[in-house]
Amino acid sequence: MVIMSHILLADSNSMMRLDILAWVLGIPVVIVLLAVLYLQVKHYYALKSELAQLAKVKRHNIEYELVLKAMKLSTWRIDVPQRTITFESDYRDKADTYVPQADSPVMTMLHQIVDADKEKVRETLLSLMEGRQEDMHLQYQVLIPHSTNTYWSETFATVDKRDIAGNPLTIVGTSMRIDERKEIEHALIDARNHAEESDRLKSAFLANITHEVRTPLNAIVGFSDILPMAQGEEERDELIKLIKQNNAHLLRLFDDMMNMSKLEAGDSSSVVKEDFQIVPLLREIVEKYMSLCVEKNLEVFVEESDVEDIVHTDRDRLKEILNQYMNNAVKFTSAGSISIGYEKRSPGVRLWISDTGKGIPADKCNEHLFERFVKVDDFVPGTGLGLSICRSLAKAIGGTVGVESVFEKGSTFWVDIPM
Repeated sequence: MVIMSHILLADSNSMMRLDILAWVLGIPVVIVLLAVLYLQVKHYYALKSELAQLAKVKRHNIEYELVLKAMKLSTWRIDVPQRTITFESDYRDKADTYVPQADSPVMTMLHQIVDADKEKVRETLLSLMEGRQEDMHLQYQVLIPHSTNTYWSETFATVDKRDIAGNPLTIVGTSMRIDERKEIEHALIDARNHAEESDRLKSAFLANITHEVRTPLNAIVGFSDILPMAQGEEERDELIKLIKQNNAHLLRLFDDMMNMSKLEAGDSSSVVKEDFQIVPLLREIVEKYMSLCVEKNLEVFVEESDVEDIVHTDRDRLKEILNQYMNNAVKFTSAGSISIGYEKRSPGVRLWISDTGKGIPADKCNEHLFERFVKVDDFVPGTGLGLSICRSLAKAIGGTVGVESVFEKGSTFWVDIPM
């Protein structure tokens, strides 16, 4: 029994030592397993984060490309130590846009910039690469390769990376074509200048029209008052003649103003075209102004031509144009002659009135002469509307107007109408 007790006690101690050994050996294994599990979980979350970042970067790149396409931009990068430029993306939609080859010297692109802008671009790029400024914004013209034509470019750039000393290492920038914007800007500037000039001329017209109207009115009223006191038929006839002349002048002023008002308001009266002969119309114009020409000792005549004189256009509008021309010819011619005629001009016919008057200075003999309220001589009576009316009437019948003049020798005003 004693022996059996010792044996059982020995077995019990052995089992206890085995349990202790198992615990001693199991704890490190558990710790190792927990560590491995922790590392696996950490790696999982790190991998998940990287995948999220990659998705974000991909989405950012798509958005970036979309912006470049929408704005029609090109992006480029300058390697400052190497002094080279590389265009990385280009979404400008013009096939004739200049793009230098990759890693081209920066200054070679200056060869494509127009001379007027070349120095400005060169100085700005140098200042940027030498660290004297942080960014740049320029607009300049670029020569189209293998052509003399140009286009407008707008460039933005900034320093991307610097070395330890703060010197630029890389510069990034974008460029875009702004031809349409420049066209709009120029159109707006021209419209503004035209509006300012028109406003100035209109103010001068309003200041002048009072004098223009009062002069014939005073003559009509004054001569009418003394007409009953005329001593003889000769004096009475002279007063009546002066009254008629001033009355005609006053009617001409109001006719010009009414015609211009209708034209500005978009007169909807239709153009009535018909076949008629030119020569009878020219003789009608000469007959109307014959008495005024005789008073000024001017010779006035029709220069007939062998060309067929049948035309198809609005007779009344053409007649008004010639009346305006003849009125100016008589007004500005003090000696010599006035002639009226026509000639064949493909694809139509040209009617003209030529005089030996004072002529027009070269700096005023241009298209502006046919604008509203423009007067060559402010000291000569007139509203400055006549030639503007001529241009509007000619446009209504599909024609054009113009003038040729030599100062102090005479002028020729013409109107071309299609056959």
